[in-house]
Amino acid sequence: MQYSTLAGQTDNSLVSNNFGFLRLPLNFMPYESHADWVITGVPYDMAVSGRSGARFGPEAIRRASVNLAWEHRRFPWTFDVRERLNIIDCGDLVFSFGDSRDFVEKMEAHAGKLLSSGKRCLSLGGDHFITLPLLRAHARYFGKLALIHFDAHTDTYDNGSEYDHGTMFYTAPKEGLIDPSRSVQIGIRTEHSKKLPFTVLSAPKVNEDSVEETVRKIKETVGNMPVYLTFDIDCLDPSFAPGTGTPVCGGLSSDRALKILRGLTDLDIVGMDVVEVAPSYDQSDITALAGATIALEMLYLQGAKKD
Repeated sequence: MQYSTLAGQTDNSLVSNNFGFLRLPLNFMPYESHADWVITGVPYDMAVSGRSGARFGPEAIRRASVNLAWEHRRFPWTFDVRERLNIIDCGDLVFSFGDSRDFVEKMEAHAGKLLSSGKRCLSLGGDHFITLPLLRAHARYFGKLALIHFDAHTDTYDNGSEYDHGTMFYTAPKEGLIDPSRSVQIGIRTEHSKKLPFTVLSAPKVNEDSVEETVRKIKETVGNMPVYLTFDIDCLDPSFAPGTGTPVCGGLSSDRALKILRGLTDLDIVGMDVVEVAPSYDQSDITALAGATIALEMLYLQGAKKD
């Protein structure tokens, strides 16, 4: 295993060599690589309706991820995902800052090029709007998708602009990217429309039910469709993730969220993202650590398929 360190050495410190996620190899030409999964940072937060700062999320998640790099087998998994999957970090998406249209075009093109060259995408946001161009690229390649969406908000609002982090899942069904009747939203605890047939698992219900019951409902909803998995960090309660633009009390614990994710190993998850980490609102970096841990857990879901 080659690491992004001096002479490729193993570095077990919790602070140094935090260039790439988990110190995984940096490869700025990912399309020609032999990677299974490509991690892309997406430092975009021009679609926020509240507090900005998620553009610094990719950097913070990568920095926090070195806290996780020393474990060969991430607890409680029984294997090292770096030995099962070829994972690279290609750095951050390059686009014209201040130009949302250019961002959308560059995001779709990048993801589409990765998918057409046989790679899969794990994207680190950035605000939640980044998921819409990612869904467009994935639907173009895999067809209509089921969505598994962890969040405090449904993001199905119909009163936003063309570029708004609260409207993506109103727009995506209209464009035929996802099937809302086969999609599930987990951790919701804000007002939302019930016009679209999403299965909404509210935070009070998820916190009350067993993890097994929540996983059963998710699997029952999405069935055997190709799945896009998106995790807005504000799904977690602010006590576990204060560093986000629109925190809402009464959310999931990091423990419960991780246990639910681990129950999804047998689903056909074809794309993934972690979004809305805004590190300036969290002086302790626990939000970035939560984001890094969730991203790593997502990779372990993929590694579990290759035993």
